[in-house]
Amino acid sequence: MVALVARQSVMLKCNMQASVMLGNYEFYYGAGLFCKIAGLTPKEDIRPKELKEFLSPELSKFSGRDEKERYLVKLLKNYEGSDEYEQEMKELLLWGLKEEKLWEVN
Repeated sequence: MVALVARQSVMLKCNMQASVMLGNYEFYYGAGLFCKIAGLTPKEDIRPKELKEFLSPELSKFSGRDEKERYLVKLLKNYEGSDEYEQEMKELLLWGLKEEKLWEVN
């Protein structure tokens, strides 16, 4: 249930282009989604600080195909997360990487 809420939150924020990421759960799903879009492959068990470092250079040079992708990049660039890591974060990263219903909230 928590994973679904994190996914829907990221999708809504990108669709509406409003708000900020509120936690590591949203960050991990959004990071997975960005990696899918950008063709990146992070380690599955990557920790928050490492994930931010992995994404940073790619976020800086990514222009995005539309406003939703550009807003996702903005969310990820501006996110300052905690070092907290839980198993669900790995699941959210993988969900984003395998997302088939891009930008669809259900």
